[in-house]
Amino acid sequence: MEQVNSPQVAAARVSGAENFEDFFRAEQARLLRALYIVTGDRHLAEEIMQDAFVSLWERWERIRMLKDPTGYLYKTALNRVRRHKRRLARLVAVLARLTPRDALYDVEDRDVVVRALGTLTARQRAAVVLTEMLGFDSDTAGRLLGVKAVTARRLASKGREALRRALEGQYG
Repeated sequence: MEQVNSPQVAAARVSGAENFEDFFRAEQARLLRALYIVTGDRHLAEEIMQDAFVSLWERWERIRMLKDPTGYLYKTALNRVRRHKRRLARLVAVLARLTPRDALYDVEDRDVVVRALGTLTARQRAAVVLTEMLGFDSDTAGRLLGVKAVTARRLASKGREALRRALEGQYG
């Protein structure tokens, strides 16, 4: 199976995608990897990916005519991540009022990279994933995040620096 190594290669493949199935095949693996890194949860990443694709599928006749359907897909998915985090924050606030905290529930045993990514803000994590993992330039990353390119660069830079500090703390 051919690997997509850059947004430009992916865009070239998707531009030839006349039907939704081709688009799905071209983007599914990349989007899942990106969402996993952003969320830290494979099941949640799969659920958000499926929701984003369903949303595009429902309007595919219009979306396939867009200049950048892949960008629209990522923006849709990232919006769903933000919506999920808001709902989760509301739920945690309600549960915190109802349930006494138990220190054992606060302990997480995750791999070092996931913990380091967890130290970033959601926006920093998304910017790092878009620019470092997926190779989007800051203009595209900014558009997908709904911010200016300079803000995307700043978020990615601060995210990379925070990752360095977190990993240095793990390895001394």
